[in-house]
Amino acid sequence: MAKTQAEAANAQWRGWTALLVDGPVGATDAVEQMHMAVLGAMGPFSPVAKLATGGVAKAVYRGVRGGMRGVGALADMTLRVAGHPSPLGEGAEKARAIVNGVLGDHLVATANPLALPMTLRRTDNPPTGRLLVLVHGLCMSDRGWTRRGHDHGERLAREQGWSPHYLSYNSGEHISTNGRALATMLEDLLATWPLPVERLAIVGHSMGGLVARSACHYGELAGNSWVKRLDSLVFLGTPHNGAPLERIGHWTDGVVGRFSFLAPFVRLGRARSAGIVDLRYGHLRDEDHLAGADRQPVPLPPGVNCFAIAATTAEKVGGLKARLIGDGLVPIDSALGRHPDPRYDLGIPPANIWVGTGMGHFDLLDRRAVYERIAEWLSKGAR
Repeated sequence: MAKTQAEAANAQWRGWTALLVDGPVGATDAVEQMHMAVLGAMGPFSPVAKLATGGVAKAVYRGVRGGMRGVGALADMTLRVAGHPSPLGEGAEKARAIVNGVLGDHLVATANPLALPMTLRRTDNPPTGRLLVLVHGLCMSDRGWTRRGHDHGERLAREQGWSPHYLSYNSGEHISTNGRALATMLEDLLATWPLPVERLAIVGHSMGGLVARSACHYGELAGNSWVKRLDSLVFLGTPHNGAPLERIGHWTDGVVGRFSFLAPFVRLGRARSAGIVDLRYGHLRDEDHLAGADRQPVPLPPGVNCFAIAATTAEKVGGLKARLIGDGLVPIDSALGRHPDPRYDLGIPPANIWVGTGMGHFDLLDRRAVYERIAEWLSKGAR
């Protein structure tokens, strides 16, 4: 195993260890706050309150926290000096992507090695002048585009000569944070590509579509050249106008439920990362998630062919039930960029939208009908 791979494995082991400690420490903080609130309600002259607030209880809580952090520090030091542990495998990579989705902002704030950096993975296909960037959704990774043996990017490479690049990013951070970073990364990609760039297209699934739109917004502000080269933008189940929090919460709680060590975060209501909150409202800019700020309209990039695919688990599109249920996470109208307020309606032409029936949110990644629609749109050529 190469040294860099060994170091990466070691860092991940240390990251998982730190996360195992963070949950109980956070739970202790919450219990202490509740304890002090109850004692405070007894009044300043209560003997129990005097004893507790006089430092005894606080010392106990400090001791508990210190003990847990000491265990974590000892484990971290042991891993640092113990050499190079075995890699964690594909299952651990999926778990890492999930943890980034639900706690990614916490991982960054605590400098946890599990926090995913933004990277672009290029396939082994020979480079061409057609650049295709695929942006995954919440709790997913660049490997998530392969589902049931199908990969939209790989098939587009074979059939239309695209050079697919798969973005990996921390989906628990703010969408605007990832949008800014993607804008810079795309500028670097075009500057270093070995062939003249004939076309540039982006396909975004779920949150990935919002990250792509945010990148277009910040790329325009920065005067990036790639924005002028972008000719097609395809959205798959992207919640342009947000998604119901209860649906996102139900799904993430189910995913987090696979990992018992994350239970303290769920109980504390902390399994709601900045990315999840942004997904609920469709936030794209830094200003959107500031306290008390209203989401401002962000139009689609001018001159770019924009396409949107929505899905419904119902067998037919018509009817209120199908429209509201959508793909199980995102309502149809939100996925198509429709909004009763004209300021927030994206105005995607009818010829550029499609609704799949009898499919859920993640079926958009491998259904043949979805791929055929994407391929048809991208085959039409540049703007």
